[in-house]
Amino acid sequence: MTTLDTVPLWIDGRAADARSGRTFVTENPATGRPLADVQEAGPEDVDAAVAAARAAFPAWSRMTGTERGRILHRAAQILRSRNDAIARLEVLDTGKPISEASVVDVVSGADCLEFFAGVAPTIAGEHIDLGGAFAYTRREPLGVCAGIGAWNYPIQIACWKAAPALACGNTMVFKPSETTPVTAIELARALADAGAPPGVFNVVQGGAETGQALVGHERVAKVSLTGSVPTGRRAMAAAAATLKHVTMELGGKSPLLVFEDADIDNAVSAALNGNFYTQGEICSNGTRVFLHRRIRDAFVDAMLPRVRRMRVGDPLDPATTIGALISRAHMEKVLGYVELGLKEGARLLCGGARVTDGACADGWFVAPTVFEVQDDSLAIAREEIFGPVMTLLVFDDEDEAVVRANATPFGLAAGLFTRDLARAHRVAARLEAGTVWINDYNLTPVEMPFGGVKQSGLGRENGLAAIEHYTQRKSVFVQLGDVATPFA
Repeated sequence: MTTLDTVPLWIDGRAADARSGRTFVTENPATGRPLADVQEAGPEDVDAAVAAARAAFPAWSRMTGTERGRILHRAAQILRSRNDAIARLEVLDTGKPISEASVVDVVSGADCLEFFAGVAPTIAGEHIDLGGAFAYTRREPLGVCAGIGAWNYPIQIACWKAAPALACGNTMVFKPSETTPVTAIELARALADAGAPPGVFNVVQGGAETGQALVGHERVAKVSLTGSVPTGRRAMAAAAATLKHVTMELGGKSPLLVFEDADIDNAVSAALNGNFYTQGEICSNGTRVFLHRRIRDAFVDAMLPRVRRMRVGDPLDPATTIGALISRAHMEKVLGYVELGLKEGARLLCGGARVTDGACADGWFVAPTVFEVQDDSLAIAREEIFGPVMTLLVFDDEDEAVVRANATPFGLAAGLFTRDLARAHRVAARLEAGTVWINDYNLTPVEMPFGGVKQSGLGRENGLAAIEHYTQRKSVFVQLGDVATPFA
């Protein structure tokens, strides 16, 4: 299958054509050819989706947590039953290898729905004894939530935003990235088939205009966005006009520290996962790999043969391990950073070029690339590239490594490898990051909160922490006796 039917909007429980009358084309990154026409939501379509979500909110929010959880659990089962078909759609739309999408993307989304299905009945307030009176708090939903997705994990991100929002009793209007708009509809269908009432989850596709209409909508209570730092800034500014709640999961330039006592093979595996999985298009990737000088040679000698064995090719081929970048423009951006790295004096150890052999002839493929740099100020060591480009840096002691790791405006993630238990926890505490992995990298189980510090974002997704960001507390005071007053 190389082309799809027109991708509709999903409003009030059914597929819908855009009132705007506009469509746009999404491409298959592996071929550079059109994949599908997509209905483009204009302001009037966003209004309709928000109105549907608002109309569904009273009944959905009054359901018990158990009732909402039952629907989310059924939706998780439906996604799993459709895993192969949805994973294939994800590959066609994103360019990532089927070997990843078939075991991670849909599965992790279903895990998220299942987790919050279980959490939904447990959402509760607290009782406060005040002697002759008492108070209690209620955890109440916010209302209509807007979800804005990124293009690297479309179905997973849609689930990460929908599951906690819906579990808490909110309704949602979700806008996937305009470059990967296909699979959000599959989540909408799964929720509808699981029994979610019309309007509980809506999907509007489109670009910046659609996003602005959604984020700025006066009837939207909360915005949860996954994307770049510049996009996050614009969304926060728009949300500020009506003081919306916001969760921002933004970019990073994360460090991975490998100390002299590390298990080299495991550290190499983590570095490969943290740089080349999903062809490097992961916000938390550990693209600054700091190596202790004593193990630099052993690490490089163990890593380079494994990088050269990676297979760049047709994403639908199960043997492929490196797929296509999302677009020609993004491929050119990544190759531009490679050229800039060479110009600034970085040492290229492998890769660094577009791949056009065989099945890669017409797509946006870049060979896995490794640089070694002597200066942290180089652009490739400071700026988020979001492609298969690893940067190696050498350090001499722990304090130096931590200071250099933290010398960035980002703070999404970090990792470290060491056999020293005290050092592991000491360094984890000092690293300025929302998530720190010890002796592993880039694992994001739904049970664990995920989010950034500094310019990498606000708030947390996943885990019980997500409940804080999709509910608001109401305090209720109850007087058990007479009312005291100084007034006669």
